[in-house]
Amino acid sequence: MAGTFEARARPVRLVVRDDDLKRTRLTVLFRLLLAVPVLVWAALWGITAVVVAFANWLAVLIQGEVPDSLHDFVAGYVRYTTQVSAYLYLAADPYPWFRGQEGYPVDVEIDPPGQQSRWSGLFRLLLALPALALTAALGGGLSFGSSSASSGSTQGGTEGFWSAGASAGGAASVAAFLAWFYILVRGRTSRGARDLVAYALGYAVQAFGYLFLLTGRYPTSDPVLAEPYSELPEHPVRLVVTDDLGRSRITVLFRLLLAVPHLVWITLWSVAAVFAAIAAWLAGLARGRVPLALHRFLSAYVRYAVHVQAYLFVVGRRFPGFTGRPGSYGIDLEIEPPARQSRWTIGFRAVLALPALILAGALGGVAFVVGFLGWWYALIAGRMPEGLRNLGATCIRYQEQASAYLLLLTKRYPYAAPVLEGRQALEEPSAPDLGDAT
Repeated sequence: MAGTFEARARPVRLVVRDDDLKRTRLTVLFRLLLAVPVLVWAALWGITAVVVAFANWLAVLIQGEVPDSLHDFVAGYVRYTTQVSAYLYLAADPYPWFRGQEGYPVDVEIDPPGQQSRWSGLFRLLLALPALALTAALGGGLSFGSSSASSGSTQGGTEGFWSAGASAGGAASVAAFLAWFYILVRGRTSRGARDLVAYALGYAVQAFGYLFLLTGRYPTSDPVLAEPYSELPEHPVRLVVTDDLGRSRITVLFRLLLAVPHLVWITLWSVAAVFAAIAAWLAGLARGRVPLALHRFLSAYVRYAVHVQAYLFVVGRRFPGFTGRPGSYGIDLEIEPPARQSRWTIGFRAVLALPALILAGALGGVAFVVGFLGWWYALIAGRMPEGLRNLGATCIRYQEQASAYLLLLTKRYPYAAPVLEGRQALEEPSAPDLGDAT
């Protein structure tokens, strides 16, 4: 697959070897406490790494290339902090100890130094700001810098500030929090949670590799990065992307204003959807199946929400219609007809859907950043970056799969892996599997 080759060919890349997903409950229970020593060590190492990164910056300005010894030191630091982050975020189980380990389940490969543009090196911090903002939303970094470093006008001092911001939260943190409970119950992590955390770490590795001048190649957010290790199971609620990347600058400029009628209409529609959902819940308890008329009404509502979000966040190009008609928009949702569902899961659907709704909120924050960055890019270039478009589409997909589960349109839990295409389909469970919760 061309996309997979592109992902592996990038000079800074994540490697995931964790296949069995088993976790030790005892170490997971005390994971935060156990991680304290390596977090302290990473912070101390980070102070030196900031200084060396500043030296990298000077080297690129002078000779257009980072010396091997400086490159290897910073690369080792990025690799180690990625392993620590994977351990803390439950994407890996072995203890990382105090140096980068060979063969760690979640690891980093970084190519040797190469020639870089002096101009891009000079403005590297400014150029990296969009990538750092997306890293913060994804929550893919824990200790890639030291906030205690000098905060003067040098590039190295400001790196620590942005690194601390990236570690404050984000979708990966929420996925890890939910996975913590799941592991304590089942002794293994959710595949979707692991893949989401791994994707966030992979993007953070690219972003900080670019910021620290380990590479001159700008990070990509394309979900193709996750395809080598992630799987996308068959799901009754599927996202279909047929939209092109071209954007009209004038409609992008006024996108928020143009979206106002849709925001008003979806608010009114939401009121009706609440009553329809209650009726569907009562009918589901009585019959074990949602009536076809209610299913169609709620499906149109969820599909319309996809169209509105895609348009608002510049993920979609055209102005959408107001009916949620299937196939009417470039970012669309296919929803299978109603099927029998367990009355027990219907009765407690609001409770079962809560973890998915929490993660959907976090991914909504990622979609907002995607829309903000895409808005600026489209104004300048007249097109949406494919990586941002695809990441925004995966966030919208999870949000609306969560809505579909809550509204009883499907018995299948949403799947958080940020991929548009997977290596293979997973067998659908006979009952909602909370392993797909995140």
